Amino acid sequence: MARSDKTLEDILDVIFYDKPATQDEIAEKLKISRRYVTQLLKPLIEEDIVKRAYVIDLNKYDEIYGSSNTIFNIKQHSAFFLIENMLSSMSEHVKKQVQMSFDAILNNDKELAEEALKLDFTTNNMYEKVRASVETIIDVDPHSKLSKILLFSEAAYNYERIGDYSGHIAKFVINEKSPVDDELLEILKKMHKYTQKSISYATDAFINGNIESRGNLKDTEEKIHETQQKAMNLIANQMVETSFEDIEMSNYYIYISRVVKSFERMGDISVEIMDLAAEFHKDIPRPTTPRSFREKI
Repeated sequence: MARSDKTLEDILDVIFYDKPATQDEIAEKLKISRRYVTQLLKPLIEEDIVKRAYVIDLNKYDEIYGSSNTIFNIKQHSAFFLIENMLSSMSEHVKKQVQMSFDAILNNDKELAEEALKLDFTTNNMYEKVRASVETIIDVDPHSKLSKILLFSEAAYNYERIGDYSGHIAKFVINEKSPVDDELLEILKKMHKYTQKSISYATDAFINGNIESRGNLKDTEEKIHETQQKAMNLIANQMVETSFEDIEMSNYYIYISRVVKSFERMGDISVEIMDLAAEFHKDIPRPTTPRSFREKI
């Protein structure tokens, strides 16, 4: 990519995300001269693609330059490219958050759990950035073919929910004095492995359109539920052997049950992201019946 193309891409990013009122603001943000900003934007302003105050008409950009232009070198609509990259980064960040939270359990490491919780602030910021970007694009052209871009916000919200459940795991390590016993830990290791696979399958489907991985995700979800049942049975057996007067251990069993439930919910949310992917890429409507009710039918 030529330097001018890269700089123009940076300028368009600023217009999307920061909504500058003047070219001076763009220049100051990127630490370049206002003259250079004017030079690069001039053709787009003349063709009424970039409008004052600075807004990008994405449909017109694609009409004139095509979405395969080097600035947005993808097959999809240029608007999708920008947010898709953010969503892809968000999914990787959330997987890291889940991994760090589980590593904290493995090692009974409270400091690592605190670090995992800090990652949730970034997860929340990523969601807000995706949401704000989608709203900006819809404001520009609410009736265009970009209507599907609303699904990006829904996917980002689901990743944020996974981050929240990851936080439950980290909080268990921070708040509980007792480490998880080896027998239960082996079951949690499997739940964690299946959960990470579920997130990966769902992300591959939404970002890359690999809907064929739905079967793999279904198999993985079943394994999560199977291991969840084993974990809950083991916890129930351990509780029977614990005195009711042992408040500390009673609380431990309540909170470790929440950890088990968190893994199960992350798997369920991955299926919801897969449903979004099917609607986004294949125009397959999502089921209107809540998952919890469907599973009982």
